[in-house]
Amino acid sequence: MFSQAKYLTLLKKFPPRPIKSEKELDATQEIINELLDKPELTLEEKDYLDILGTLIYEYEQELDIIPDIYGVELLKFLLEDNGLKSKDFVLILRIESIVSDILNGKRQLTTSDIQALAAFFNLSPDLFLPIKSSVNFASV
Repeated sequence: MFSQAKYLTLLKKFPPRPIKSEKELDATQEIINELLDKPELTLEEKDYLDILGTLIYEYEQELDIIPDIYGVELLKFLLEDNGLKSKDFVLILRIESIVSDILNGKRQLTTSDIQALAAFFNLSPDLFLPIKSSVNFASV
């Protein structure tokens, strides 16, 4: 049975507030870790954990860490971010003209190109596709 008094005790110990800094994120994560280290959570602790998790999720969404790009734009970003040149991809995509055509927008990334690039960068192939894509790589 849910106890409002126990729940209020949790709220008083560390009042949940929107996270606005890395310091606040770390403090919230520390409380979450304390709760997760317990062998079993009470109903009050579960509700409190849900709130703290939501606050972290909202903070991370506002950070927009991953750029909203895909396909060739993502590939160009990864090239620059990793200090690579187009010739470094010849080993992955096998033919230099293919790499050049892709980077110049003359050729689209194929499913096998995407799979090879995703494996090279250790990323999900989905990141190379528009969000609305319905390609299922498990069946390829």
